[in-house]
Amino acid sequence: MKHDKEYLVTINVPPSLEEALVDALLTLEEELGFSSFAVNAHHHENKGLSLAEQVTGRQKQLRFQMYIDENDLETLVEKLKQEFSGSGIQYWVLPVIVSGVI
Repeated sequence: MKHDKEYLVTINVPPSLEEALVDALLTLEEELGFSSFAVNAHHHENKGLSLAEQVTGRQKQLRFQMYIDENDLETLVEKLKQEFSGSGIQYWVLPVIVSGVI
């Protein structure tokens, strides 16, 4: 079990930003890697939604998740803000209570 302060970072992006975000994350997170998977985002705002997305009430997005050390968290957030300013990327950060490999 690790006892360093770690965080789980979750980032939702439109499919058009997938490659750019993968490239950005790979430059920061070579050691641990990250996961990505398709999600349907349900949001009250209709900005940037196609007519079909507005009708169905869901928008296709990609979710990236990664564990990150406390020391690297600020670097990641700053990089995202610099490279993706105004893109509508949504992110959140949660503390990791326990992690490990079984």
